[in-house]
Amino acid sequence: MEMFERPRDYKGPNLDPTGISFRPRAFANGVYALLARPWPRDNSGVIVGENATLVIDAGINGRVAQRIQKIAAKLSDKPVRYLVNTNYHGDHTFGNYAFPDSVEIIAHRKTADSMTDLEYEKRIRSRNLYGKGESIADVTRWRKPDRVFDERLDIDLGGIVVQLRHFGPGNTPGDTVVYLPKQRVAWTGNLIGNEKLLPMLLEVGPLPYMETLIRCYETLEIRTTVPGHGPLGGAGAFPRTVHYLSALVQDVAAAVRRGLTADETVDSVRLRPEFELPWWFPGARLRELMQQFQRLNVLFVYREMHLRRESAGKVEGT
Repeated sequence: MEMFERPRDYKGPNLDPTGISFRPRAFANGVYALLARPWPRDNSGVIVGENATLVIDAGINGRVAQRIQKIAAKLSDKPVRYLVNTNYHGDHTFGNYAFPDSVEIIAHRKTADSMTDLEYEKRIRSRNLYGKGESIADVTRWRKPDRVFDERLDIDLGGIVVQLRHFGPGNTPGDTVVYLPKQRVAWTGNLIGNEKLLPMLLEVGPLPYMETLIRCYETLEIRTTVPGHGPLGGAGAFPRTVHYLSALVQDVAAAVRRGLTADETVDSVRLRPEFELPWWFPGARLRELMQQFQRLNVLFVYREMHLRRESAGKVEGT
């Protein structure tokens, strides 16, 4: 379950869907990213085969889900048969209920297992709605996946086969990558974003997260990533994020050795200059958001390190 605690005065990503728009970006005939604006609202995707259409992520409420379906209908007359949830977070799955029963929802087994407490999930996501909690008032049912997979599942749409891949835990336990090998495009959900942006540590520690990123990077030949949020990225995001997480662990460990409290650690472990957004990167709000992600990640690693120490102490005391 996602860590509920946040740093003092933390300001997370604004996911309020009011005024959201999607810009289709074509990579090939029938292969589209639906890029959401304003950032960092949730991106989506549409993949069209000769027989069927597959949609990637459902949006945060019924209205967004319906908008995604309308765009899919404009892009192709092939029926939407499949909906893939890249993770269980409500901004990716709350819109599930607004898809027809004829649409098969597919997710990783651990994603499905995490979709148990709708009210808790709504409380978590409401903090990112900046006072617009009514935007998810329509979500009274958390529609679960109809089919789950463990490591890989191939979906044949007719003339194009979509690979669903799981390489381990990252932002969530069941992060799913939707991959097209011919186009070398991967929808990565919250696993990884644009190479200049930071990840969020919410329930998975940095070490297994790094292992997952390395497995994905070494297995798939990726040219373009379509993150769950923000601008398109490339394969360079994988080694850079591993480098960031490794540096984060080192910096927090140094603070722990100094005996700093959680608040003191969050205040003192600053983002290293090499991971700051360059001046030319678009989106002024994203620069501040990355500083907030750093504070969140520092707190998560601090708590994890103390839990490990406490566990080790209990073992030694037995």
